[in-house]
Amino acid sequence: MAGTERIDSKLPGVGTTIFSTMTALAQECGAINLSQGFPDFDPPAALVSALGEAARAGHNQYPPLAGLPRLRALLADQLQRYRGVTVDPEQELTVVPGATEGLYCAITAVVRPGDEVIVLDPVYDSYEPAVTLAGGRTVHVPLTPGDFAIDWERVAAAITPRTRLLMLNTPHNPCGSTVSREDLDTLASLAERHGFLVCSDEVYEHLVFDGAAHHSVLQHPALRERSFAHYSFGKTFSVTGWKTGYCVAPPALTAELRKVHQFVAFVAVSPVQHAIAAFLEAHPEYPGTLAAAYQARRDRFLGLLADSRFRFRPAAGAYFQLLDYGALSDEPDTVLCERWTREHGVASVPVSVFQQAPPAGQTLLRFCFAKSDDVLEEAARRLCAI
Repeated sequence: MAGTERIDSKLPGVGTTIFSTMTALAQECGAINLSQGFPDFDPPAALVSALGEAARAGHNQYPPLAGLPRLRALLADQLQRYRGVTVDPEQELTVVPGATEGLYCAITAVVRPGDEVIVLDPVYDSYEPAVTLAGGRTVHVPLTPGDFAIDWERVAAAITPRTRLLMLNTPHNPCGSTVSREDLDTLASLAERHGFLVCSDEVYEHLVFDGAAHHSVLQHPALRERSFAHYSFGKTFSVTGWKTGYCVAPPALTAELRKVHQFVAFVAVSPVQHAIAAFLEAHPEYPGTLAAAYQARRDRFLGLLADSRFRFRPAAGAYFQLLDYGALSDEPDTVLCERWTREHGVASVPVSVFQQAPPAGQTLLRFCFAKSDDVLEEAARRLCAI
């Protein structure tokens, strides 16, 4: 094509995401797809019905830029119910077409050329491209091997006068780890001392297991006033294809996010917002049922793998489980996940693709357990046979 030689890519190192790559390979091979993070079971029937009813009722034109007032009020009620925090739905809550868009808008709103953004490796793959497009520089700080906790001494050492933002992800994708109140205390102390902001990806907030609680930046007063917090209806209601979520931030940060949001997507999908509002009005307790349901899937999957040669630490949150294959192979995870997809019919994701500098000898693959029992049983049977 004429003229393409003059294109200087803004993201020269970015290709197709690992999720798309492994899903395509799973489809090509007819493998069980435990790579991409989506449930293979139906969402609540009442929610699906509400979407059809909203479309038939004529809710098919632009909603308000910030989201339906009815839905934002219900989300504020949910935050009070589950997090014990008060949010102004008019000035602090914005409905967006997916948490990824919200994250992009938040990063774009506050990161300027030359700014530094701290990310914690393994890091979800959408953060760094957004920082790069904003002209910022991503500074990678590894989580501690094994438990994937935050090494606050390394974080503190990475902070410079150029540090503008720290990206937090809890529960963590891909590792399934979570943060504690003490973690938030330390983060708040560093953020206040050095004057940086926080962007917190909390899309798996309702998937925290073993009786533990989710700890949100919104619950910490010092972080509340300097943080964006992002949430996903796709994760909560098993409708990842609906691409709808929301962002909570103090008024000044919300105003900046909305300035970007209006020129990226303008609004989130209208009938989807109406459907979620109708469902939450009728079933405000539904998000509180998710942890037990997903923990049961995690426990079933790991129970089926108990006699395998994989080593594992049960995920503390989210719907991903890391399996250590070190007793089976010393091949790089990027090679092994593709080979096992072809040879054994189970697709996974290599953890190293989320890291700038993977530790030597790391042998970890990520598997999604948001699947039906029969799929988990067959996947575990194949993995145990390796």
